[in-house]
Formats: sequence, structure tokens, C-alpha cells
Amino acid sequence: MTQGTQTMQRGILLTETALKHLQLLREQQGKDLCLRVGVRNGGCSGMSYAMDFEEISNARPDDEVYDYDGFKIICDPKSLLYLYGLVLDYSNALIGGGFQFTNPNANQTCGCGKSFGV
Repeated sequence: MTQGTQTMQRGILLTETALKHLQLLREQQGKDLCLRVGVRNGGCSGMSYAMDFEEISNARPDDEVYDYDGFKIICDPKSLLYLYGLVLDYSNALIGGGFQFTNPNANQTCGCGKSFGV
């Protein structure tokens, strides 16, 4: 497992707003979980983002692990090829709110912002 905390370079970046919201969601789960971020086939533009909480013990040896003040994000190497440099933000706006992905690798995105093409 590669620890992203040892260097300043992180493959997946979080805004302060996203970090605070993720910490709140984790507290509601009642467990010390990490966030797995990845991609899967499907969506309007060919690939869609996947996020879910899971136990850090489920991390595989080749997963990248990024630490944000005790909150860990993990990503498998295949997904990281498509996500490296991703900025994960959160908005609580009534229209268009929720998690927002800014992916420098995407050459097209759908209107909802939840899928992309490379």
C-alpha cells in the first residue's frame, strides 16, 4: 500500500468543504471508515465515478492511500489512471448540489457531472 501522506503529491485532491462533509457522513456511519473512489463502465459519457465508505482493512496492497488529517481516501491503480489529479468538491446548493468532480483527464462530461469520457 502506498501512503500518500509521505509526500505532498496526492492523486486525488479534496476541498475543505468536501472533507468536512465526508467527515460528517462518516460520523453518521458510526465507524472509522475510509472512502474508496474509483471508476466503472457506464454513464452518459462512457465511465462513471464510484464512491463508497469501507473499512480500511479492505484496502488491497496495490491501492493508493491518501490521508487528509486522519480521513483516508483509497483508490485502485486502474481507476487512478483515469482519476489522477481529480478534485473532489461538495456544494450544498439546492439545485446542482452534492459532490462535484473536476477531472483533468476527462475530455467530455455529461450534464450531471457524474460520468465522463477519456
